[in-house]
Amino acid sequence: MFSWILALLLAVVVWSLAAAYFWLVKRRRKETKLGLNALAGMHWRDFSEIVRRALHEQRGLQDITGEPDDSREPSSDFLMQDAKHQRYLVSCKHGRAYRIGTAAVNELGAAARLAGARGGILITEGRIERDGRATADKQSVEVLDGTLLWPMLQPYLPGDVESRVKNEARREAVRRISIAALGSLTLGLIVGMGYLTSRLDQDAGASDGASVAPTPAATPAVTPVAPATPPSSGVAEGAAASRPVADTPAPAPTPAPTQAPRSNDPNSILGTVADPDAETLARYQRELSALVGQQTGVLNAFWQTRQTLAVNRSAEIDEIWPQICHQVKRYPALRTVRIQLNPRLGTEEPVRWRQCATS
Repeated sequence: MFSWILALLLAVVVWSLAAAYFWLVKRRRKETKLGLNALAGMHWRDFSEIVRRALHEQRGLQDITGEPDDSREPSSDFLMQDAKHQRYLVSCKHGRAYRIGTAAVNELGAAARLAGARGGILITEGRIERDGRATADKQSVEVLDGTLLWPMLQPYLPGDVESRVKNEARREAVRRISIAALGSLTLGLIVGMGYLTSRLDQDAGASDGASVAPTPAATPAVTPVAPATPPSSGVAEGAAASRPVADTPAPAPTPAPTQAPRSNDPNSILGTVADPDAETLARYQRELSALVGQQTGVLNAFWQTRQTLAVNRSAEIDEIWPQICHQVKRYPALRTVRIQLNPRLGTEEPVRWRQCATS
């Protein structure tokens, strides 16, 4: 009973942690990503309009550019000033493809000084690079991108767009939480069964030890030897000569231990065999998962099933695949296992399956 209580507690704890992570962290990241995609899909003029509204209502900035002239070329830069009549040059880089670096920040800083502005505000659905962020501090340029931009502009999106983004992020989080619940339940069952099996094995071992009675050591029989007497006649000598002599049985020869054939592959590990028993195969699997987990670009490796080795990676597949196959082929009994290459963290790559050898 205790094993199932322990399994239930473990499943609940694991599921609670997973649910909190998927709802509080992954859901917000998904919502931000979908929201930025929705902003990037808007027309540039609509995007500039909601930026003006957000800066006016949240920071008290007033647009002093004036009404746009349809006869002029459209511009994504405009001047705004606060209650103290301090000007700021706002630049909108509309699109997810933007990667703002040092050059764009320096350009906005120079344009702000020429316009007599105190500084600049750079707004983009893209991303600013590390060198661009360091340059922005020197150029008095404030950058609003990614996680800062979505909360700022979210209230000004059309209602249907905002609800669609939130509902899709919520559905994704619920789906992941449901999968986590199944995984936690499976983990709890495995732990409970393992604990119960170990207890049964311990009880069986204790009962076997108690049932074995000690066997007394066998004492060799001592045969008394009669003193030698001189023969009295030839008949006595013949009788003595014809008496059979007891032969001592020779010890049975010990059979030579048999050894499974070793592999002829020069790359295989010394001592590995191509057709091991179950215990040796399990040891090979443990060694292989540890060796693969130590390779550059591999986070860890574990056995998903008896024939599937799952690999969590941080590098491209083409970079780590030769290293993985080199380790796999060192074990002839595991040459044909299936390798499950999981996607890198933070990416939407699919799961890949490969084999180092087919025979």
